[in-house]
Amino acid sequence: MGHLDHAALGWLTPVLSYVMACIGAALGLRCTMRALGATGRSRRNWLITAASAIGTGIWTMHFVAMLGFSVSGTDIRYDVPLTIVSLLVAMIVVCAGVFAVGYSRDRARALFLGGLTTGLGVASMHYLGMAAVRLHGQVHYDPLLVGLSVLIAVVAATAALWAALNIKSPVAVTIASLIMGAAVSSMHYTGMFAVSVRVTPSGAALPGATAMQFIFPLAVGLGSYLFLTSAFVALSPSTGEREASASAQRPVENVAAL
Repeated sequence: MGHLDHAALGWLTPVLSYVMACIGAALGLRCTMRALGATGRSRRNWLITAASAIGTGIWTMHFVAMLGFSVSGTDIRYDVPLTIVSLLVAMIVVCAGVFAVGYSRDRARALFLGGLTTGLGVASMHYLGMAAVRLHGQVHYDPLLVGLSVLIAVVAATAALWAALNIKSPVAVTIASLIMGAAVSSMHYTGMFAVSVRVTPSGAALPGATAMQFIFPLAVGLGSYLFLTSAFVALSPSTGEREASASAQRPVENVAAL
């Protein structure tokens, strides 16, 4: 068995991955709150932004954490197409869950179905990402820990959607984001602790790209997207602010008409 190190770069990757998960969760919550206060095309656009933020945050968290993953006795490469598929899966399933909550009139049913769908999707993203790993040897999983990681993903997704429906204040959003980031990180590392590798020494070249060739640049790009979108959301007026501005302008317009 090869020795697995989940933090080969020290605390850098666990901490940074947690931060990315929290940023994605906070941005997703803020966008969902904006969506629930909007109608028509505006609601749809806010929900799409929320889904992309949460999905990007979860995927970036996973692969930033994977930058610290190593196995003694073998190099590690990543299958590029399969890694991109895992990102698309994260986006699509989170979008389905967010839209279910954003448009359904039966919130309880939507919360259950959305949480289940999104949680299973997040778990699928994780294990698709692991299926993209190429190394000299065979990867095995502990079924109990795999099941626990899936359960954590479903609970975390349901809690995220519930928070999007019920949390309004900035302080509450911050606390919920920290909790959600911890839940996503817990799901990831539970899934990683389920992994064992039987190394088969070989001098053959592995297919795929190294983490620094592919994962790192993509994670930096998606992280930049999260930061830029956060700035846009922070500067964009909320529905309440727009209504207050419109109300303040009406008396001025009435006076001008006189």
